[in-house]
Amino acid sequence: MSIALTSFVVFAASQIGTPGPANMALMATGARFGFRAALPFVAGVALGKQLIIWPIGFGLMQLAERAPLLFTLLKFASAAYIIWLAWKVANLRLGQGKQADNAPGFMAGLIVHPLNPKAWAMIVGSFTAFVVPGTPTLTATATVAAVLLSCQIMLHPLWTLAGAGIAKTVAGTIWEKYLMWTLAALTVASVLFVLFGGGI
Repeated sequence: MSIALTSFVVFAASQIGTPGPANMALMATGARFGFRAALPFVAGVALGKQLIIWPIGFGLMQLAERAPLLFTLLKFASAAYIIWLAWKVANLRLGQGKQADNAPGFMAGLIVHPLNPKAWAMIVGSFTAFVVPGTPTLTATATVAAVLLSCQIMLHPLWTLAGAGIAKTVAGTIWEKYLMWTLAALTVASVLFVLFGGGI
């Protein structure tokens, strides 16, 4: 097999299932608006990763090798955006069922992964660690895309559901602000780990 499929599935599930900017955004959205209202956002987040996978699979990393400074600047700009979102999460208060705000929709979810440093690192790691050199580009890219999307379809709704469940317990209590601060802090921590911890 030109792709180490079993190992890659384990890697993909562990990366997608653990805390990161996207999962924190999903949990915060589920907590703020409820699971059902968050579903379009969940779909956008899941499909947004495809916007990175296919360009990387078809040669974007060659451009990164020729212009490393550009990609370093992009990485830090993306991190700044995610941290700004975390600040907004920290100041949100739960209110499932309230109509004052609309839940973020599909398009809002679609841009989460393209602006997520962990997603870029994960996808680059997918191609470099699990794809045998010489594998046809289409085969490698389609396999990486299918495995990651399958894991997202299973795991992203769980984070959103967890947020909705937690919100039912803490909404309107003294613990509400601490929940939102914790979600925001975990988002920032996950971004900083990707930027400076060398992890994927």
